[in-house]
Amino acid sequence: TNTIPVLISPQLPNYPITQLPILIDARIAKRNIDTRIDQAPLVIGLGPGFTAGMDCHAVIETMRGHTLGRVIWDGPALPDTGTPGIVAGKGAERVLRAPAAGIVNWQLEIGDYVQEGDLIGAVNGEPVTAPFAGVLRGQIAPGSAVPAGYKIGDLDARGSREACFTISDKALSIGGGVLEAILTYLNKNS
Repeated sequence: TNTIPVLISPQLPNYPITQLPILIDARIAKRNIDTRIDQAPLVIGLGPGFTAGMDCHAVIETMRGHTLGRVIWDGPALPDTGTPGIVAGKGAERVLRAPAAGIVNWQLEIGDYVQEGDLIGAVNGEPVTAPFAGVLRGQIAPGSAVPAGYKIGDLDARGSREACFTISDKALSIGGGVLEAILTYLNKNS
């Protein structure tokens, strides 16, 4: 019926195969939480934790580099390195982490410019400050309860506010890989 249902949920419901023609696990959890190859005629997993031919039909590579967005029909995505890719000379320091366990409260919003040391928010009263100058690109929902060290946001050293509200090069590559997998599947099965 020309509709694409989108489910936003940390866990997948157990739908019968006849109800879903294509299932894309785009949670990018860096592991397979509960996705199975038998959940739909075409199951696509994004990134590490998925193995094409075992728990999905196709895996889309999510690691920055030459293979970003590639469709893998047999085997796994590259393993999670635990380190964010380098963007404008910044890697792990781009990620804002909870300084303590507790509730996240923000002082700033996505798209706000920051200077090194600026107060961005707090977790359980412990300050979250900017490690460098840039733009606040991502935030976990305010009021979220998080453990210490949990990823709660990220900064972009490129300083482009507009980039916060457009699709990134990485997202475009991954989305293109998903589309390629779907079109390849449909072409082979039509």
